[in-house]
Amino acid sequence: MKSQLLTNARLVLEDTVEQADLLIENGAISAINPTTTGDSERVDLQGCLLAPGLIDLHCDALEKEAEPRPGVHFPFEFASALADKRNAVAGITTVYHALSFANHELGVRNNTVAADLARAMARHQASAMVDNRIHARYEVTDETAPEILNGLLAEGALQMLSFMDHSPGQGQFRDVEAYRNYLAKTYKTTSDDVDAILDHKRAAARGAMARMEGLAEQARQYGVPLASHDDDSPEKVAVLKGLGARISEFPINLETAIAARESGLSTLFGAPNILRNASQSGNMRAIEAIKEQVADCLCGDYSPAALLPAVLHLVDTGQLSLPEAFALVTRNPARAAGLDDRGVIAPGKRADLIAITGSGPLAQASHVWSQGKEVLRWRTH
Repeated sequence: MKSQLLTNARLVLEDTVEQADLLIENGAISAINPTTTGDSERVDLQGCLLAPGLIDLHCDALEKEAEPRPGVHFPFEFASALADKRNAVAGITTVYHALSFANHELGVRNNTVAADLARAMARHQASAMVDNRIHARYEVTDETAPEILNGLLAEGALQMLSFMDHSPGQGQFRDVEAYRNYLAKTYKTTSDDVDAILDHKRAAARGAMARMEGLAEQARQYGVPLASHDDDSPEKVAVLKGLGARISEFPINLETAIAARESGLSTLFGAPNILRNASQSGNMRAIEAIKEQVADCLCGDYSPAALLPAVLHLVDTGQLSLPEAFALVTRNPARAAGLDDRGVIAPGKRADLIAITGSGPLAQASHVWSQGKEVLRWRTH
């Protein structure tokens, strides 16, 4: 891999923005303002921002690539390649594709289908543009998923595991009617089907903790980080912390977000929530978490393209400085996931980088480097 010297860039560092050149060698950042560059290829960025590649810990979009309409499936190899490309274009160089293991639900949120999709992405990674990882979302009322998840862990096909409980009355769906509306909109589920799903969830909930404990132990053995999902109380945070969770995804209120951070968990909120200024489920808005200083990370959630515009929106509206805003999608998620080799621009770190042109919602990643390889250059300056 030929070395590259990126010149005339505004580097987004941990605490400041600095006009500088940057040298990439052997997949890593070799130096900032190097004294010698050899025969490196020169890439003039003409004053563009140069930031660490974005790190998305939770994005459901792969499910939509595989099943763009209910019951309509694309070949999983095609879906994996398309998701990879979309993330590169969005400036995301490390993505945790969130796949739901919830066998009694519908579509790709089915254990066998989700496992096949995870394996397809693992196969695609050999020729991928960016670093694609799998985040398995385990619906804790599903008795059949643990065996499949244990197999995927043993294969090395999972890089994150989260526990979610969509039983009505807590978490994301605080009443039965909200859950009914979700299933009706998403899967065109009949009333009888909803009743069957609810009955199953209530019956299966009794063994949920034992299943969670078993999976948490397996995840620890394989070094796979754990996350909790839609935490709705400090008590729930404490339970998941006890299982070894490192990340609290989408805490639904301020009290819970504060409890998560005080427990040492990293909190994660959706970037689409920033752009829409609203939560899909009517829970805590991400901008409130930013203002209350209880947000550690942003994720693409259901729209990877929202990540970069959301970061710049926080800067443009005066909520955060450039380094503070980019930390939500680079340094902080890297630390939360235990990725010590990336997330900041510094010598020795993996050369995952994005050059940014434009502003506001039209900002684009014009150049993308993944482990030192330039995987995207869509505009010359």
